[in-house]
Amino acid sequence: MNITLLEGIVLAAGVGIIAFLAWFFFGTRKAVSAREEVGVQVVDIDVEGGYSPARVTVRAGQPVQLRFHRKEDSGCSDTVVFPDFQLSQPLKAFDTTAVQFTPDKPGEYAFTCGMNMMRGTLIVEPAKETSGAPAVETVPDAPGALQQEDFSVSGMTCNSCALSITRALDRLDGVETADVSFQTERARVTYDPARVSPGDIQERIEDAGYDAHPLAPDALPDTKEREEERDREARSLFRKFLVSLVFTVPVMWGAMHMWLPAPHLLMSPWVQLALTLPVVIYGGGKFYKGMWGAFKNRTADMNTLIGLGTGVAFLYSLYATVLPGALTSRGIEAHVYYETVGVIITLILLGRYFEARAKGQTGAAISKLMNLQARTARVVRDGVEQDLPVEEVKVGDTLLVRPGEKVPVDGVVLSGSSAVDESMVTGESIPVEKSEGDPVVGATVNRTGAFTMEATKVGKDTVLAQIVKLVQEAQASRAPIQRLADQITSVFVPVVLMIAVATFAITYAWGPEPSHVHAFLRAVAVLIIACPCALGLATPTSIMVGTGKGAEMGVLIKNAESLESAGRITAVALDKTGTITEGRPSLTDVIPAEGWEESELLRLAACAERHSEHPLAEALVSGAVQRGLALAEPAGFRSLTGLGVEAEVEGQTVLIGNARLMNERGIDAASLERPASALADAGKTPMFVAVGGRAAGVVAVADTVKSTSAEAIRELQRMGLEVVMITGDNRRTAEAVAKAVGVDQVLAEVMPEHKSETIRSLQKDGKWVAMVGDGINDAPALAQAEVGIAIGGGTDVAIEAADVILMRGDLRGVADAIALSRATLANIKQNLFFAFIYNGLGIPIAAGVFYPFTGWMLDPMIASVAMALSSFSVVMNALRLRGFRSRRATPPEQPKALKGELRREAPAPV
Repeated sequence: MNITLLEGIVLAAGVGIIAFLAWFFFGTRKAVSAREEVGVQVVDIDVEGGYSPARVTVRAGQPVQLRFHRKEDSGCSDTVVFPDFQLSQPLKAFDTTAVQFTPDKPGEYAFTCGMNMMRGTLIVEPAKETSGAPAVETVPDAPGALQQEDFSVSGMTCNSCALSITRALDRLDGVETADVSFQTERARVTYDPARVSPGDIQERIEDAGYDAHPLAPDALPDTKEREEERDREARSLFRKFLVSLVFTVPVMWGAMHMWLPAPHLLMSPWVQLALTLPVVIYGGGKFYKGMWGAFKNRTADMNTLIGLGTGVAFLYSLYATVLPGALTSRGIEAHVYYETVGVIITLILLGRYFEARAKGQTGAAISKLMNLQARTARVVRDGVEQDLPVEEVKVGDTLLVRPGEKVPVDGVVLSGSSAVDESMVTGESIPVEKSEGDPVVGATVNRTGAFTMEATKVGKDTVLAQIVKLVQEAQASRAPIQRLADQITSVFVPVVLMIAVATFAITYAWGPEPSHVHAFLRAVAVLIIACPCALGLATPTSIMVGTGKGAEMGVLIKNAESLESAGRITAVALDKTGTITEGRPSLTDVIPAEGWEESELLRLAACAERHSEHPLAEALVSGAVQRGLALAEPAGFRSLTGLGVEAEVEGQTVLIGNARLMNERGIDAASLERPASALADAGKTPMFVAVGGRAAGVVAVADTVKSTSAEAIRELQRMGLEVVMITGDNRRTAEAVAKAVGVDQVLAEVMPEHKSETIRSLQKDGKWVAMVGDGINDAPALAQAEVGIAIGGGTDVAIEAADVILMRGDLRGVADAIALSRATLANIKQNLFFAFIYNGLGIPIAAGVFYPFTGWMLDPMIASVAMALSSFSVVMNALRLRGFRSRRATPPEQPKALKGELRREAPAPV
């Protein structure tokens, strides 16, 4: 097909522009040479989908410190390996890690990630010849004199915006690291105060086209002010939408005069220009500012697409309005597209408004927690009660909490008792009884009695603050499933710009007549319909809603990688003590011999044990006190090593111990041997009691099974998971507990230091393992498992070894965590599917790929509708996770009591 000279020029220009865009966005950055700091060669390397710079030049024979600024948490980049130097260094997510060594030979050496997918090159040049002393080998552990500042950032629309801000800050002299989160709308900047100030950082963010202000150092991760700021942003978008709508409607009316009779005045290009200017300046100003900020940093985002699409249409229309003769003299109709500009901006503003409102709902769980925080506290100082703002409460203050009030801060009950609703922490709706010495958590609700308490944690140190911080950090993290979307998003907008240029050039040369009109409209449609937000939001929104929902249920998930991993679990390994059982011994059985009352037997035994510090003795005394027995002071207490104890109680000699003690003292305890044996078979510790030289009975102490453990294990098995119990106890005790809760596979007599090896053996069998333990003794095993789940109380929210934290000691939370993870993963896959399908079909249709076969053309205004709805639909799909329900909706079924089984085996007292 022959083409004219002008068409050839357009095609050549298109090729040139595409080449320029490829260089501008993807051009190789120059290699970076190390800078010298106190005799050490220092290089900063960003880790985010790759290494930047990927080529680093240093000199041989001098210490090198490579500071890896890891800006992601994908599994691929969690380790950097230097095989030639036999170095392997874990990299902490969203932090800086220094790798230190001294290369001694010139050459080129590769460094890779643990999976060998990310690669870089260390170029070692020959050492300089110097006559001075050799370089000092001391390498600083980390950058010195650095400070950290958090900024609230508004105006971001997708992850590309966060990337633009990050790159802008990285180029600011004095900034060491910059972590910008689109999900939490925050920027955390580590900087050298001698070279740059917080004001400079704020100005750089604003120059990039966004609003920013510093956050207070002790600010909670989410505040009422931030919530109000989001509302203001939504209201601002709505105002801009209304103003744009008011000015766009008459422009549309004038443009549609062929189908809808309109006043002649509205058909004037000058009038349409006057009506469109407020839409462009007021409604679309943010788009153009963001586009310019991105271009300055050689990046591109959604603002780039909107700004270019509407900007080109507006400038062309302005040219046709001011100089129409310049077009008509070339045989080109001086047509204007003001209605296209106005409609696109108006519809996208409406979509942004809906998206902002929906995004606000993704953080609803945190907002609920923050809204539960008490505003005031009744403080007792110098004997005077006074109501003070909760911010003024200090550690050590005495507080009075009355019925119906919220507990102001974390503390310990000094006097009084009550039932406290701790559902905001644990997800458990049943109030918990509190009395002297019991801990209470801030923001929980006092239901019944009044009590006084001592404040032990205030402000950002409270459990509530830790929960919010932990959840928000999880929401800002990235899941491995997001890796592909991130890679596509990072190149998406530049590629779309190239496609738009190619679409214009090809349609201009070979498209239907009038080719220049079709070329123009197709290029604008490509720019407008492409939506990086749909890809960027697909994973983060689901993560935000999923982790927030988990927090509502008392299941804290530390990061997105853990959330994804939990959905793939095939086997669950449970520690016994403190996980399946209560973790502390308690009195379980009192079996009197003939002629003895149960209460009297227990009372004398507890009196004899009052001065003992042994855990079994404490359980015995505690059991007697709970039954309301009055205990007397023992006399002549003696501990008998390996046997038991002896004491004088009310003039009688009381012995408590094992069968060997009874034999040595010549006491006939034959009638008690069978019940004692049955107790031992049931996993309990039997103790013989003799009074005045005669056998009086047997008492038993055991670490009792939690009331919800059996139900939780049945639920895990119903989910198709293999359940294994790991314990250091003897096999006899372990199997008794396993039988009571329904566990078939038992690994007994496993020492704590060997539990991680047990996890590895399960992994070698191809299982994806979750380890459930108390987060302290089981730390190595928790770290070894694909997912470590810590069973903790309301104050145990920061166990380092665990990936998932259950805020209460209830195994049913394990099933909740796994089920929530599966639901979140399914939601993410749905979002990614819709995002890929939307862009995969929308862009080719807009570019006219199907036009020769189907005659399909896409009007830019229709494209703007699709773009406005795409990201909104992804967010709405993610919000469906808010309907996730706990698998513990019904009251727990009590497990078969060990004591009941024992009563069927043991003979009744005679």
